[in-house]
Amino acid sequence: MPMSHEEIYAGLNGVFDDVFEYEGALGPGTTSDDVEGWDSIGHVRMILAAERKFGVRFQPSEVTGFENLGDLVAAISAKLG
Repeated sequence: MPMSHEEIYAGLNGVFDDVFEYEGALGPGTTSDDVEGWDSIGHVRMILAAERKFGVRFQPSEVTGFENLGDLVAAISAKLG
């Protein structure tokens, strides 16, 4: 059974805590403007941590297309099928 978006967000809470020491609410509209330290290096670290957490791999072209956290969650969901 695939993971729900709620389960993915719950998993990303741990990723954001580890990478950014961020404990705020995460939602589909969350962007780098909302999270201190989410710059280009932080983005790479967060993507790598999310890949490890969910056992998925992204192509560079996919990663650069994410405009917000909702895009990342949708991509993780699609890869988990």
